[in-house]
Amino acid sequence: MSRFALASIALALGWNSPALAQPTKGTGFADKPTQDQLAFFEKKIRPVLVESCYNCHSAQAEKVKGELLLDTREGIRKGGATGPSIIPGNVERSPLIKGLRHKDPDTAMPPKAKLPDAVIADFEAWVKMGAPDPRDGKAVASNKYVVDVEKGRSFWAFVAPKKSPAPEVKNAAWATSDIDRHLLADLEKKGIKPVGDADKRTLLRRVYLDLTGLPPTSEEMEAFVADAAPNAFEKAVDKLLASPRFGERWGRHWLDIARYAESTGKTANFNYPHAWRYRDYVIAAFNADKPYDQFIKEQLAGDLMPSADPKTKAERIVATGFLAIGPKALNENSSLQFELDIVDEQIDVTTQAFLGITAACARCHDHKFDPIPTKDYYALAGIFRSTETCYGTVRFVQSQRPSPLIALPAESAPSAIAKKLTAEERTATEKEIADLKKKIAESTDRLANIFPAAQLSMAQSKLDSYEADGTPKLQAMGARDKPERGGGFTPKGPFGPGGFGPKGGFGMSRSIDDSPIYTRGEPNQPTAEKVARGTLQVMSKTPLKIKTGSGRLELAQWIASKDNPLTARVMANRVWMHLFGRGIVSTAENFGAAGQPPSNPELLDHLAISFMEDWSVKKLVKRIVMSHAYQLDSKFDKAAFEVDPDNALIWRMSPRRLDAESLRDSMLAVSGQLDATPPVGSVVARTGEGPVGRPRLGGDGISQAINDPKNTHRSVYMPIVRDNLPEALALFDAPDPSLITADRPTTTVPSQGLFILNNPFVIRSSEAVADKLLKSTTTETERIRAAYLTFYGRAPGEKELATAEKFLKGFQAQLAKDRVPATRQERETWAAFCQALFASAEFQYRK
Repeated sequence: MSRFALASIALALGWNSPALAQPTKGTGFADKPTQDQLAFFEKKIRPVLVESCYNCHSAQAEKVKGELLLDTREGIRKGGATGPSIIPGNVERSPLIKGLRHKDPDTAMPPKAKLPDAVIADFEAWVKMGAPDPRDGKAVASNKYVVDVEKGRSFWAFVAPKKSPAPEVKNAAWATSDIDRHLLADLEKKGIKPVGDADKRTLLRRVYLDLTGLPPTSEEMEAFVADAAPNAFEKAVDKLLASPRFGERWGRHWLDIARYAESTGKTANFNYPHAWRYRDYVIAAFNADKPYDQFIKEQLAGDLMPSADPKTKAERIVATGFLAIGPKALNENSSLQFELDIVDEQIDVTTQAFLGITAACARCHDHKFDPIPTKDYYALAGIFRSTETCYGTVRFVQSQRPSPLIALPAESAPSAIAKKLTAEERTATEKEIADLKKKIAESTDRLANIFPAAQLSMAQSKLDSYEADGTPKLQAMGARDKPERGGGFTPKGPFGPGGFGPKGGFGMSRSIDDSPIYTRGEPNQPTAEKVARGTLQVMSKTPLKIKTGSGRLELAQWIASKDNPLTARVMANRVWMHLFGRGIVSTAENFGAAGQPPSNPELLDHLAISFMEDWSVKKLVKRIVMSHAYQLDSKFDKAAFEVDPDNALIWRMSPRRLDAESLRDSMLAVSGQLDATPPVGSVVARTGEGPVGRPRLGGDGISQAINDPKNTHRSVYMPIVRDNLPEALALFDAPDPSLITADRPTTTVPSQGLFILNNPFVIRSSEAVADKLLKSTTTETERIRAAYLTFYGRAPGEKELATAEKFLKGFQAQLAKDRVPATRQERETWAAFCQALFASAEFQYRK
């Protein structure tokens, strides 16, 4: 029987799959853009429109060409004399993109010079996401905008959290904590009564999925239901917080924000073989409940912190990989442009990750929403421009910007490469290098030498990955200060000075220094005066006191200070969001004026202040899950919904779909296939440096490993290659690792249902559960009950039991009709049954 037939039967019998039951969402303009989309427009699109398009296509132009106005949202959507300039979601049909690509000289935009490929790629990405555009109203007569920093200090997010007593409530018996009192007070003001409590089975499944990303086993569920002790739930919470699975779950939340990936992405996608060390650092930090203020300082300036032993020193060096793992345009011709782009990306991730604001929007102009002048942006830029970013990669075709890596102490960390380089392998590699050098030296055709030079870089990189005795070198991505005067990294190899690439190579040999302001972000328009390195004036009236070095340590200390009004609020809000599905500030990635104000400011401050007492994430999680509010049922209440449709006040627990990793990991857990042992390294680490896929070099195995249905490790350990995410993650809204993502979107599209029906991983998992059921039970009724306990943590009702029996009988009859051998019918029938349970809403949702 086809999988499509299975879908029809499953739906007919009542197993409602969210992906199968929903129609495709229509494509159109992004009229309600997300905060990430708004930030993308402000950083990537608006500056280019202002600089390259407004002279001919704005209200200020002497003559508007082609009747096309690009200075308003309405103008860019309406288009000009020939029709709309953008077809949302469709890059190939959008005239604006065709013009930017310069394929036709009659429609080329700008007419005199084509924009860089990276800029065109940004516009393509913008059109794909529906061309989100925050501009409304008419064109502005002037682009000048004056930031009032002093006035901005009164904005709620920039005012320090205030400690206040918990409010009085009428139903005092309902509240078990100050969290409950803050929530109940607002509910009572609105005349809303919270729904009843969740049953024990629902509650345990909820907290297991929230804290570990895995469902409880049927044995764990039955033990909890049988435990009548008053502290039964607290014992379960403590067990989950102590589990290594906690760090894998909550570490993945952080990796979304840190834009973790194992390749550079962009126009030339190259491996990051050492990125896995940062992933493992993050997981270990959450498992150890590393104080959050320490966590911040290590990621921004771990290399500058005093360390008592080699292991701690190595851990802190690896932590600075936070600054190195972002996307990079390795084929950028201008060394200065490349440097400024890296710095911009570091400012963006630092301010969004720790402060929840988009300071990078002030690169080309004063921030359009928040009191952040361009001067503040370049005060931060001076700090990061005084930092050497070490991420590796090799010189290759379209890769002109390699950097060094940072050596780790020998006794500090494992290697992803278990095998030593033998003497024979070293000799063969050295011969390959000598032959390639000779071939290049004898040739006078520079173009013909490009590929041999790339091969030479790869061979040299392989040799450089080992010590003289053949032991793999221990290296890490990370950051370190540039020298106070002179020095820095000078590239070597066939694409370096005198080779086939741009002379000057990496171009980041500057020493520690302040940065000028670059007018409109243009590298060729620096101001004469430099800006002193520092931070954001709106949150700090006193300048950053940098005694020595880049200033990264001082910046990290300022961000991690209890005096910073945003740091604790932002993290507390994210923890709340992951447990309730919605933040107290619903725009978790933007606490600025373009974001939303908190639904309960006093509660947010209460959480932030208590969090700062010890900066313990685990204690904050426990305080929240032990509240009465967290333990509410997800039952719908019409009266409450009419007053608070978004459930911002928490009158119930909002049901939500499992995220991509939890869905895949739950399938592995339920089927008994899950390998809970963390792997050392990753397939990217074992492949080594070079372009993703290694075209013309025989491939690298990464493409096959990305979607390997036999991979039974947790999803957090899957290879994360930019522009090539595993299908199991990408289809279910895993974030683009080139973007900083605090709050993932949730979509429901047919391709998700097709994945559940047809993907080899799901089919293998279904067969594994079927085998387990057939082995552990003897009767059909026993198997159905065991399946429901395994998948849902509960027994089936009588109606469900009858429905399941009907499904099994009908499916096996169809197999017999299709002449499937009798020896296969039982296993295939139960595999189909299990697959239908995987497709059900109850399995895919956490209530």
